[in-house]
Amino acid sequence: MKTRAITGFFFVAIMLASVLTGPYVFTAFFTLLSFLCLNEFYKIVKSADINPNRIAGLIGGGLIFAGIGLHYVLMIDSKWLLIIIPVIGSIFIAELYKQSETPFTNIGYTILGLAYAIAPFSFFFGLAFIQGSYSNHFPLVFLLLLWSNDTGAYVVGRWLGKTKLFERHSPKKTWEGFIGGTLFTVFISAIIAYYFTDITWRQWASMAILISCFGTMGDLVESMLKRSLNAKDSGSLLPGHGGLLDRFDGLFLSAPIVFAYLYLISN
Repeated sequence: MKTRAITGFFFVAIMLASVLTGPYVFTAFFTLLSFLCLNEFYKIVKSADINPNRIAGLIGGGLIFAGIGLHYVLMIDSKWLLIIIPVIGSIFIAELYKQSETPFTNIGYTILGLAYAIAPFSFFFGLAFIQGSYSNHFPLVFLLLLWSNDTGAYVVGRWLGKTKLFERHSPKKTWEGFIGGTLFTVFISAIIAYYFTDITWRQWASMAILISCFGTMGDLVESMLKRSLNAKDSGSLLPGHGGLLDRFDGLFLSAPIVFAYLYLISN
């Protein structure tokens, strides 16, 4: 428990620092983080006797995220993102030269890694630029609400949890915990609305509900992934917490949804 608490403290401190120290540190940190998450995904897939094209996937993932960073931070033309076309093509072509009985399984998991690890971080990264220039408000609030949901769900679930939410994939999650986490997150959004006036309190509350619902589903999807691959944790990079995918499972589905919501209401 002590190791878990210490790791958690430094994890939160580093995450907040990366958001608060400006666009260049923010870009560099999340480029590295997305790369590490993608590498972790390929590692756990590899342990299940699946052979994704790890090199092509990592190079492609790094180029895609770097292209998004260059577009937002340096205002370079978004045509750079066309790099995704040769990236995907190279994954198919490389498989032609490998001796494998399941080439399309390998291709599928290679591309899935990009969709599962790179795309969500790209949308989270985009939250900082959704109003045009860099602002740490939306990514900062996103993280605070995501952590609030995890905390509220854990506390209420331990205290009142009886009705299983989705026992097949996550035996410890309960409806009571889910509802408690959602209510606590909405409460935190009301406090945030007092200090951040970028959007109305109703819109902050809507963002909180989206994070609670899709963050929980992201957690369940990651549990489903680990169970399908017979993996207890996604990795061991964070002592007491498992891997990076274990820590960011709530972000993977909620970040694209929240980005779409904020983009629509801001336009």
